[in-house]
Formats: sequence, structure tokens, C-alpha cells
Amino acid sequence: MTPVIAIVGRPNVGKSTLFNRLTGSRQALVHDRPGVTRDRHYGSARYLGREVLLIDTGGFEPDLSELAEGALFLQVRRQAEAAIAEADLVLFVVDREAGLTAADHMTAELLRKSMGARVQQDHLLVVANKCDGPKHDDDAGEFFSLGLGELVCVSAEHGRNIYELWEAILERVNATVIDDEDEDEDDRPRCPRRDGGPEEEAAASDFDLPIEQIDEDDGKSEIRIAVIGRPNIGKSTLVNLLIGEERHVVHDMPGTTMDAVDSVFLWNGRPMRIVDTAGIRRRARIDDRLETFATMRAIKAIERCHVSLLVLDAVEGVTAQDARLAALIADRGRACIVVVNRWDLIKDMPDRNHAVVEEELRQSLPHLSWAPVLYTSALTAKGCHRIVPLIEDCFKQFDKRVSTARLNEWLREAVGANNPPQKHHHPVRLNYATQARVRPPTFIVFSNSPDAVRAPYLRYLENRLREAHGFQGAPIRIKIRQKRRPGELKEER
Repeated sequence: MTPVIAIVGRPNVGKSTLFNRLTGSRQALVHDRPGVTRDRHYGSARYLGREVLLIDTGGFEPDLSELAEGALFLQVRRQAEAAIAEADLVLFVVDREAGLTAADHMTAELLRKSMGARVQQDHLLVVANKCDGPKHDDDAGEFFSLGLGELVCVSAEHGRNIYELWEAILERVNATVIDDEDEDEDDRPRCPRRDGGPEEEAAASDFDLPIEQIDEDDGKSEIRIAVIGRPNIGKSTLVNLLIGEERHVVHDMPGTTMDAVDSVFLWNGRPMRIVDTAGIRRRARIDDRLETFATMRAIKAIERCHVSLLVLDAVEGVTAQDARLAALIADRGRACIVVVNRWDLIKDMPDRNHAVVEEELRQSLPHLSWAPVLYTSALTAKGCHRIVPLIEDCFKQFDKRVSTARLNEWLREAVGANNPPQKHHHPVRLNYATQARVRPPTFIVFSNSPDAVRAPYLRYLENRLREAHGFQGAPIRIKIRQKRRPGELKEER
């Protein structure tokens, strides 16, 4: 079993920087402002064929009595305590520049109480960060007075003594031995399934479509889910409910979640990775560089997910920012489920009901007309039991492939019911169709006059395709390509 290592310490001592350094990634958001990390952030780290699971935690505030946001930091501390209880080894990070403080002493006492005998059994390691040179190591000697055993001096920002830290970690935990060639199958480059002949390869190459390898879905591959929405509409509460534990800090203050945090859970034996993102406000209202970073990471979460949960506020209704986020999801070609949260508050509002909200969705989110809608309350769990099964169904549609024979049968019926408009009194013919890729489902239709097929007719084709083959919750891309004449060579690009 992979050992778990928790990184704890006061705010702004470099815990997230150390987490990123050990994992070799930029998973954790790093900023000079204290209190950026609030949730537990998990990531795998590898060294010389050994693997451990790291947990980045929020700043461990030992004294909350003088903090205006005491309730919020109390939840952050509880998240850190949960990580300590789960961990096989705790890295207590201190700041060499700030020196030994009263807060460090108080944190050390809290660690002794929470860890008990484990402190004396090499389950805790003190890491003095910001030791950029050998002369700084002498300054860090004062941390020995904490009485917590061995001290390792590192510079997480510059990578100094990271190998020494790894050696100290591996002396204390039995790290999992891994094969260097063992990679996450879901992250490898992939080639689309082929079942329609060479015209599919020509379709994909001529349109410069990104090739995404899609193997037959065996029900065991990981489904990635991004929870997107405006600030303070219950995204973290919803994620905690879905994963079945209080993993993410919940507070009524907008902007509680600052970073995009991954959580993995199993559903009917299938792994699902759900990403709780920071609330995205209008760009004109963002005047903070940290919030800009958080927004960028939230948008990045959309790009790396399979299914997006667009969370709306039932009380406020659909706003202009919700419409922008919906357009962003559609533009990135991600499957989507619209979750209207806080539905429990509607009972006290006689002017709001299903009909009113459905009309708002129809008018404000026409680009997500294909997305299913759920009415939920994350606080009371009402309606939330339908979310995960619907995610699995939408992923199947997102990963769905239709054979070329069935596509051409659909195309003949669609054209027979409604011919494309003529171009300069010349008939426009749609010869045949094929599916070039999935995730999102992308179809190529070959025509003698591609430029004559306008957007209204493409919408007609999409609607007929959905009527015939479903694709609920998944976007559809239909592209028109010039049919190659017999003997004509493919154009060089």
C-alpha cells in the first residue's frame, strides 16, 4: 500500500511550494499571501522507483481567538488534523527566515497531542524551509529546541537538499516500488477507434483534428469531472456530498475555495476524479492577481475533464456569468450537466418554480440545450443521488461511436426530409458521413459544396443526429469537407 505523507505547518512557510517540488508538478497554487491553501490536496510523488502519496494542507493556525475569520481557519485546521490522522509520516515545515515563533511551539504541542507516541517513532520530520545556502543551515539550528527529532534544511523554491529530504523520508516509510514504465493509461496519447475505413483517417487528418486515443470503454477507466460555477453557490458542499467525506472547506464567505482540488472516489467499482474549482467571477470584477490565477486553474480544469457540472443558484437564476461559463464549456467540447442548486429555498418563493427556471435556461443557455438539468440541494442532499449515475451516462455518450454504415443511413434520411439549400441554382449534395473522433463526438460530412452548408442546416443535422443516436449531455461537432474527386490528389497543407 502506498504510504501517505502529510505536509503541515503555519501559513506561508512554503508547504505548497514543497508539495510541488516533491511531486514535480504545479498542482498546488502558490502565492505570497498566507492562507491560499485551505483544502487537503493530494498528489503522487516518485523518487528512484519509489512512490508515496503527499497531502498538502492549509496553514495550521494554533491560536484562532484573535483571527477575524476564526470559523474558516478552524475548518482549515480540521482538514490538517484529518491529514495527520491519515498519514504514515508528517512533514512539519517551518520558516527559517521568520525563525522560531510562538506559533511554531504551539503547533509542535498540537502535533504531540494529536500524534501521541508516533512522534517518538520517526513518524514526524521537521523540515526547515527557505535555507537557500549552507550559512542558513546554522540559523535553522534553533528549531531543534522544539524537541521533535531530526531536522532537514531545504529550499523548496530552489530545490536545495531535496534529495536529502527524500532519503530521510524513505528511511521512515516503506515506499511502494513502481515500474518506470508504469504510467497512467488514461493519460497516454491515444488513437481513435476505427471502424469505418480509410475515409475516417482522411477526415481527421484533413481537418487537423487533435487525435485522442479512445479505447473501448470497459467501465474501469477514470472519469474526470469538473465542478464549475460562480462563487458561493455550494460547489464545495456538493463535492463533499458526492465523495462522502468533508474533504473541502465549506464556509459562507465567497472565495473560500482558492485552488482546483482533485478528489478521487469509486462508483460501482469505477474510479471518478472530481475537481472542486474556485468560483469564477466576471473578468471586470477581478482586481486580484491571486484570483486571476485561481480562475485560470478553474478554466484549465474544464479542459482536462470529461464531464463538467455547471452549478447554478436556483434563487438568483441564470446570470450573464453563468451564460459565459456555459459558452466556455461548449467551446472546450466537454460533456455537461446543469445542476440547479439550493432548490430547497424555492419553496418560500412563489414566483419561482420549475417552469420559470426552465424558461430561463432555454433563453440564457441555448448553447447547452443538449445538457440534462438536475434540481438539487447540496445542503439537504435532495436530488443529489441522481448526479453520479447521470455523469456515467453522459460519459458514455461523450465516448460514443456510431458506425459509418449507420451514419450514412441517418444522412440519407435527414437529407431526404430536408435538402440543403442550393448554391447559385446548383444542387448541394451531401455524399457520405463518418465519425472522426470521440470526446467530443466529431463527424465529417463530405459535400460537393462545403461552403454552401450554412449554420442553420448544420443545426438541423445536429438535431436529427441527436434524435437518431442520442448523445445526451455531450456536445456534437459536425464539419463539412470537400469530397475528393476520383484520381484527385490530397492537397498539401
